[in-house]
Amino acid sequence: MRVGVTRETAPGERRVALVPETAGKLAAAGFEVVVEPGAGDAASFPDDSYTAAGATLGSPWDADAVVKVSKPDDAEAARLRDGQLLIGFLDPLADREGIERLASRGVIAFAMESIPRTTRAQSMDALSSQATVGGYKGALFAAEHLPRFFPMLMTAAGTVPPAKVLVIGAGVAGLQAIATARRLGAVVTGFDVRPVVREQIESLGANWLDLGVTGAEAEGGYARELTPEEMQAQQQALEARIGDFDVVITTAAIPGRAAPRIIPASAVRAMRTGSVIVDLAADTGGNCELTRPGEVVVSDGVTLVGLTNVPSTMPYHASTLYSRNVQALLLHLAPGGELALDWSDEITAGACVTKKEGVAV
Repeated sequence: MRVGVTRETAPGERRVALVPETAGKLAAAGFEVVVEPGAGDAASFPDDSYTAAGATLGSPWDADAVVKVSKPDDAEAARLRDGQLLIGFLDPLADREGIERLASRGVIAFAMESIPRTTRAQSMDALSSQATVGGYKGALFAAEHLPRFFPMLMTAAGTVPPAKVLVIGAGVAGLQAIATARRLGAVVTGFDVRPVVREQIESLGANWLDLGVTGAEAEGGYARELTPEEMQAQQQALEARIGDFDVVITTAAIPGRAAPRIIPASAVRAMRTGSVIVDLAADTGGNCELTRPGEVVVSDGVTLVGLTNVPSTMPYHASTLYSRNVQALLLHLAPGGELALDWSDEITAGACVTKKEGVAV
């Protein structure tokens, strides 16, 4: 199988779908890897590092499989052909028009968001790998914008107390944010509507915040969406406690839906001047009512960090992790470099988002 690695064209996207490490491993496993010149530049992977790993430079669009990070734009989709494989973040739940366009061209598209969250598919779970990067960087954003130290410092000028950090949502991003904030020396508290994750929060040395609002775990390990009554109770309880914290990092997301609004404007006003909210759900609208996706703003003395595509701000390791996910999927779909699509397999069938649209394979 010939695999083409494209240069990402989406604004602000600095990641690359395969790095030299995985390109070399795929070449050794029987694949031919063709990399578009400059594809890895923004992630600090120059062209010569790919050729040294066994890949070649050239046009990726004639390959049997095209691997990307972001979904193809109109011009890129027009370059795809019938029977060609496409792998990337394709936004299948929100961009039905884009999926239908790929299906109409006969493309066999595999969305990294649709990889089943099972033990067998863990090595392909790009949502988790990128959430790890996002959670880590979210804690760094908080430390950068907070006008005080994270750790406790004992100095000749006196003792500086540690910052108090609240992380809302204990998925992969939330747990990584908790761990990173703890490493930076903050006193960290975690909250999630799923009581089952309390043990995970406390295992990282963080405290558990009990707001009296709990919900069951939905399919894929996500929290189920709260009812309007539960959401109102959560917001009221949070408003009463949020002033205790210097930093709030939110990570709550629902696949294919707008992010739940957890922090109302009234809660922001309850925070001390100089406090920081890092909204890692800004890509889907944000968990805070005052978040402006893609911006850093100050409201009532509180800094709200609503930057989007956070993993792309750490393109080297975000690309490395994503690339290993793509490598695992390619080896699953084409063991030994020979395509063998088994539609009875839950990973193959679950990740393919165009076969069900009538593509003949």
